[in-house]
Amino acid sequence: MGVIRVGTSSWADQSLLRSGWYPRSASTPARRLGFYASRFPLVEVDTSYYAVPVPETTQGWVDATPDDFTFDVKAFRLFTGHPTPVAALPRDLRPAAGPSRVRRRDLPEGAYDELWARFRTALEPIAAAGKLGVVLLQFPPWLVRSPAAERRIVELAQRCRPWRVGVEVRHGSWFTDDAEADTLDLLRANDLSLVCVDMPQGHPSSVPPILARTAEPAIVRFHGHSDAWGGGDKEDKFRYEYAEDELRHWAKLLAEFAGQPDDLHVLFNNCCAGQAQRDATRLAQLLAERMADDRAVPARAAPAG
Repeated sequence: MGVIRVGTSSWADQSLLRSGWYPRSASTPARRLGFYASRFPLVEVDTSYYAVPVPETTQGWVDATPDDFTFDVKAFRLFTGHPTPVAALPRDLRPAAGPSRVRRRDLPEGAYDELWARFRTALEPIAAAGKLGVVLLQFPPWLVRSPAAERRIVELAQRCRPWRVGVEVRHGSWFTDDAEADTLDLLRANDLSLVCVDMPQGHPSSVPPILARTAEPAIVRFHGHSDAWGGGDKEDKFRYEYAEDELRHWAKLLAEFAGQPDDLHVLFNNCCAGQAQRDATRLAQLLAERMADDRAVPARAAPAG
């Protein structure tokens, strides 16, 4: 069985800080990350989606965590085609005039490449410490499957190399009966990890939870199944508590699947008042129990003769 790492998508969202999950002694960002890393071996960096961090910040993350800790880092939203507030850009790279939210085409000449250079510089301390799991490319729900979209995915992945890359697409056209095999083949051919997502179904952004190894590591993200997914605010969409039977079902699926990849990253994104941390803790316990049971089963002797 491969290594299964369980963690959450963020360690510092405001609802978590207010929830009481951290002890009072974890009174600084570094102490909170250190406490988190004493409970989980993996975290997804969500802040890098909203703004490109500076190397001093990422070096602080490295210093606050043990040697075997892993960061999966979400790519800056402008890279993956999300309209981005001008205020999220470094001051010297902001357009002099124009809309308050921008895309790549709205940037001054050379600014896009410079943003990528700064993003890569920010990730260097994590990579140098051997703590970078993947760069996560999370595409918008309106990215419909097409040859142009496929080229876009490959081009962005090339900008991340030699680091590992995970791809999360959020439009059902990638996984219709006719398209699923081609989508998986595209990812395998370019050494890209499919991000399997457990999420509400029946919405334009819904994709099925497909457990498939297309590259290392394999990645599973848990969004929950909130009834507010179609119209609630961000907190409402992710306010969900996984029931015990759901977690046991997923523990069984993941334990069986973990024999395929060498490394499996499991991340809870139902980040609302510490629920992701509670569900991740319980799933890790269930996985440990299953693995202990598997080791306890004696091997069958070969038949005589």
